[in-house]
Amino acid sequence: MTFLDIIKSFIPLVLILGLLFGVLILVRKYSFSLSGKKQRSVNVDVIYNQLILPKKYLSLIRVQDKLLVLGISENNITLLKELDYNSFQDSESLAKENKPNFVDIFKQNLGIR
Repeated sequence: MTFLDIIKSFIPLVLILGLLFGVLILVRKYSFSLSGKKQRSVNVDVIYNQLILPKKYLSLIRVQDKLLVLGISENNITLLKELDYNSFQDSESLAKENKPNFVDIFKQNLGIR
């Protein structure tokens, strides 16, 4: 095997890696949109999942300013309830003010004031 054979074997490798890098740049640039424009992102957060039965869950999802309670099974997703996130957030902040945090409870149990 000569030096020229080694160079000939590395040229396809370099070309394939360059092609993959070019595809990566295109995917990042267009973000899988067919029109080439970046779509406006929607704030979706999964707040809580509760397993009810095997492969059946209740999920609390926040989509922008709404809370959705979803029933999720293996075959479908069902909207159970739709709530306003802003009113829920206000009641949550009131509940947090009355609830002691972990550090306070730990200090109490150690006898530190």
